[in-house]
Amino acid sequence: MLTFALSKGRLADKILELLSSIGLSVVEISKDDRRLILESTDKNFRFFLAKPSDVPTFVEYGVADLGVVGKDTILEENRDITEILDLNFGKCKMCICMKEEIKDNYLEKIPLRVGTKYPNISKKYFDSINKNTTLTGLSDVIVDIVESGRTLKENGLVVVKEIHNLSARLIVNNASIKTKYDEIYKVVSGLRSKVGE
Repeated sequence: MLTFALSKGRLADKILELLSSIGLSVVEISKDDRRLILESTDKNFRFFLAKPSDVPTFVEYGVADLGVVGKDTILEENRDITEILDLNFGKCKMCICMKEEIKDNYLEKIPLRVGTKYPNISKKYFDSINKNTTLTGLSDVIVDIVESGRTLKENGLVVVKEIHNLSARLIVNNASIKTKYDEIYKVVSGLRSKVGE
């Protein structure tokens, strides 16, 4: 049996739909279902529904063989896992955003105050350009996920730099990829045929 850790919500719904479409798993979920652990009807797969930040942890420690989570979570959590496939859905970008009037000289601020839910990604980026930053307090800029940009526009903000392209990714436990290679390969090759990577 292969065990998946899945981010609750749209990512879980999409991967369950994809697995069903390639004939690997059928999970029956009703609209009001509140279960956190699901099994496929053929008993070949088990699925843990978890907070996104828990998915890489479950995979790293072997609670799950595979996981589906956003690239932002993989980067922020920095776990000892293998990213095996870009699933090409849930696409968005990690961006630096700010008010239009300061966009031309924001790097001159010392220290630059950054507001974010992604302190590790932010620190790594600003360290890479040798910029002294403070990740607390009121912010000069924000580092966040941008999908359409509508919320930014409504709040008078603009994107000044895209840091990462993000999407849902299939991750795997480093021991499971050796001990359950054939089962994992079947999942990966089936998904790859659907997502076009």
